[in-house]
Amino acid sequence: MTSSSSGDLVLGHILAACGLDPADVLVLRHTYQEDGLRRGETTPEKMHAYARGQLLRFNASQPPVWLNFLAEPGRRSRFWGAFENHGEIESERTDVLRFFDLRPSDVMSLLANRLTIEWSKDAINWAKKGTVASAFPIVEIADPEAVAFPGYDNVLLDLPGLRAMVEDPRYAAWRTALGSVQGIYLITDTSTGKHYVGKADGGERILGRWGAYGRDGHGGNVALRDLRDADAEHARHFQWSLLRVFGPSTPTAEVDAAEAHFKRALLSREFGLNRN
Repeated sequence: MTSSSSGDLVLGHILAACGLDPADVLVLRHTYQEDGLRRGETTPEKMHAYARGQLLRFNASQPPVWLNFLAEPGRRSRFWGAFENHGEIESERTDVLRFFDLRPSDVMSLLANRLTIEWSKDAINWAKKGTVASAFPIVEIADPEAVAFPGYDNVLLDLPGLRAMVEDPRYAAWRTALGSVQGIYLITDTSTGKHYVGKADGGERILGRWGAYGRDGHGGNVALRDLRDADAEHARHFQWSLLRVFGPSTPTAEVDAAEAHFKRALLSREFGLNRN
């Protein structure tokens, strides 16, 4: 790995932390052009279409990981995201362009729109091998953007999302919202379509109850624990949503009545995962 002699943070440090061999990386700096990539039009679809078509002088033999940066004032370059390169699609080659089989990649996805590097002085050279770009200084790693709470009616989380909501600083607004209400929630096993209706009442609140599921995947529920015993990773099929929320002073009897209603309505005792 090439690094800064002064000990400053450089792109090579980030590559190493992500387990990337610089020899397997191509670093691209895309500039905005009216007849190409336009400012504000950097959706995954547009970026893919733009990056995959290259002039013939762009060698067909390229590394398997493409890190895409967007040009900012000066030589600043902000990380957009990554593609996996599966080689040129020769059947699509024209007299001017060759096209690559690029596929979306999660490589360094947590740094998308957060990592900014300083490109080399020869900014006109927009494609750099990872062994060279490793020496590019890190200008900024911005704080993650907060994830807005979508409203109680729109909550829908899988297991990784649930765990992120409980632990990730970006979900502070979610924790505030879910930590202030009692409620009736639904767990759906997406592999079978079966439902589990649960409640969070008293001082536990929705956040506290869901935190238990984040830790072990079953929250102590008998049927969910049985699924875990048969398949340690079964909770990956679960998704969590809310059926009804109550203020913190709502009597327990009212919460209990709502839970019983939804169990009857969804037949979660007869055909689902409720055991009582």
